[in-house]
Amino acid sequence: MDPPVLKKSRSAATCTLTFSLPTSAVDGTVSVVGTFNDWTPGAHPLRRRSNGTASASVKVPAGTTVRFRYLGENGLWFDDADADEIDVEGSVVLV
Repeated sequence: MDPPVLKKSRSAATCTLTFSLPTSAVDGTVSVVGTFNDWTPGAHPLRRRSNGTASASVKVPAGTTVRFRYLGENGLWFDDADADEIDVEGSVVLV
């Protein structure tokens, strides 16, 4: 599978995190779940884009630590290699 891509866009009070996967890596429905949506599956599905990716964006307060994972078809969980760190609870990004 191609690696995920994580982008951060900061302003004074918030940070927009964009979670992105190449469409070739997306087989069925994939969503990003984490502390920003109370780990709710399906709350932030990755949507197919014209640039060959599937992505979702969320806004979080600047200066926070966000934990997340991707959830694919049939309960397949996976982490983001672009995260600041990966531990037993998943991907971690500092915004």
